[in-house]
Amino acid sequence: MALDLDIHEQDEQELFEHYRIEADKGQASLRLDKFLMNRVENTSRSRIQNAIDAETVFVNGKLAKASYKIKPLDVVTMVLPDPPRDTEVYPENIPLDIIYEDDDLLLVNKEAGMVVHPGYNNYTGTLVNALTYHLTQLPTMPGNTGRPGLVHRIDKDTSGLLVIAKNEWAMTFLAKQFFDHTINRKYLALVWGDITEDGTVSGYIGRNIKDRRIMELYDDSEKGKWSVTHYTVLERLGYVTLIACALETGRTHQIRAHLKSIGHPLFSDESYGGDKILKGTVFNKYKQFVNNCFELLPRQALHAESLGFIHPRTKEYMHFATPLPADFQAVLEKWRSYIASTDR
Repeated sequence: MALDLDIHEQDEQELFEHYRIEADKGQASLRLDKFLMNRVENTSRSRIQNAIDAETVFVNGKLAKASYKIKPLDVVTMVLPDPPRDTEVYPENIPLDIIYEDDDLLLVNKEAGMVVHPGYNNYTGTLVNALTYHLTQLPTMPGNTGRPGLVHRIDKDTSGLLVIAKNEWAMTFLAKQFFDHTINRKYLALVWGDITEDGTVSGYIGRNIKDRRIMELYDDSEKGKWSVTHYTVLERLGYVTLIACALETGRTHQIRAHLKSIGHPLFSDESYGGDKILKGTVFNKYKQFVNNCFELLPRQALHAESLGFIHPRTKEYMHFATPLPADFQAVLEKWRSYIASTDR
C-alpha cells in the first residue's frame, strides 16, 4: 500500500493563490501597493511589488502599476506564490541531477522514487530537502537561507524535469505562466493497448469516491476541476504503445487518470491498474516476459521529458529536454525485441 505516494501532491494551480478583492463604497484614494498591503494577510511589500512587476495584478481586468490610485468598488485580482510553510525543512546532502542553473532558477531532472515536497510519511529525503542544502551552499548567494520555490510538481514515481525558482521574483513570474497554461510540457508514457491515432482527453478530474488516493475523470463540474491532455502516438509495440502527452492543465495525477479513463493505463502503474497484464496472449512465456518488465520498471512508465518557458529576467524562451531514464529505456527495448521476435 502506497499511502505516502502522492496524496499530498497539489495541482500546479494550488501552488499559488488567486486573490479577488473589491474596494468598499467608501474607499479613500490609496496607492495600489498600499491597498494590497492592508488587505492581504501574511504578506510583505516586496512580495506585492514582485507580483506587480510580474504582471499578475489587475484592476477591473486591466494590468495595474503600484502607483495606481484605488477608487471605490474597484476590483483587484492578484496571483501570489503559496506562502512559506510552517514546518521547518532541513537541508540534506542528496545528489541532484541539475540540468541548468542561473541566479533566478534551476532545472532538475528528478529521479523516480523521490518525493518532491515533505509531507505525510516523507519528511526527509525529498527534493526540497536536497534543494535547500544546494541553495544554502551556493557561493554566489552568501548567507542565503531562503527556501527553493516550487511552482509545479510531478509524482513521486514519475521521473523528469522540474523548474525551481531561486527567488521570489522568479517564483511569481513562473507561477503566472503555469496559471496561464503557457508553459510547454511534454511527457513520454508507455501505455497498455494499441493506440492507432493521436487524440485528446478532457473532463473534470477529482478524487475517486471510494479511494481518495487516486483521481477519477467526471463529466460534472461540481465533482472536479477541468483538465485537458493531448497525446501523440510515437511507437506502436503490439500490446503497448509509446506516446507523448502535452498538458494544457496541471491536475494531480492528470495523465495517469486520463489514460486510464480511455482504457490505456500507464504500464506498471499500480494505483491505476497498469501493474497487471491487460493485453496480450495467455502463454506462460508471455506472462513471464511482462513480469520481467514489471521488475525492471517497478513504477509507472511516465517521464517528464521536456519543459519550455519564458525566463523571468531575460524574457527569452528557454526549452530543456532530458532522455528517458535507464529503467524506462530498458523496458522499451525489451518490448521492441519482443515484437521483433514475434513478427518473424
